[in-house]
Amino acid sequence: MPKEQSVVWKGSYCFKCKKNIAWYDNIPLFSYFHLFGKCRKCKKSIPLQYFLVEFIAAISFLIFYSLFGISTLTLYFMIFGIISIIIIFIDLKHFIIPDSLNFILIFVGIAKVFDPTLQFSFLPNIQQSLLGGLTGYGIIYLLIYFYYKIKKIEAMGLGDAKLLAALGCWFGWQSIFFILFFASVIALLLILPSLLRQTRTLKSKIPFGPYLLLGSITYLGLYNYIF
Repeated sequence: MPKEQSVVWKGSYCFKCKKNIAWYDNIPLFSYFHLFGKCRKCKKSIPLQYFLVEFIAAISFLIFYSLFGISTLTLYFMIFGIISIIIIFIDLKHFIIPDSLNFILIFVGIAKVFDPTLQFSFLPNIQQSLLGGLTGYGIIYLLIYFYYKIKKIEAMGLGDAKLLAALGCWFGWQSIFFILFFASVIALLLILPSLLRQTRTLKSKIPFGPYLLLGSITYLGLYNYIF
């Protein structure tokens, strides 16, 4: 997506030799091991990133199934999980969050509140969901606005604002401050070693999207202890 290539109309191909990858060489997890992490045609190494994405997705699907069984909520969270994984890897590498991914999360986050079969305390009603979207976007937007006015530097991107809006739609306005807090703590803990080694400074650019998503997962995990 950052390279503006279609993920629908062109089949998978090797980035080294440009040859198309056959379906039997494109089976998640299995094909990577079967081919020893190399392209069948040119024998060049396939980046480990592809295996990691498939592995994390599989684990997340198993977790959602173990929590919610065979249900529509499991399907909703599978969508949430796979979009989140895509956002994390794109943001880590390119420092952007495509609008289309954020909009999918927003749409599904709002759509699920109309499903009468979902009866879970951590799921918001329509008012909480819409207010969560507005609150999430508004907080990041105001942070960007005032920081720019003071420092003349863009502290964050609007992609982060849209992502927090999506998380607000998923978990309600009451989740926003907890997600921001957990995201900030996680980011600090992970970045602190590089700050101490002076390989990174406080002015270094970091992708905040992954930390927002980790913050939302932490919020879900601690929900029963928070409320």
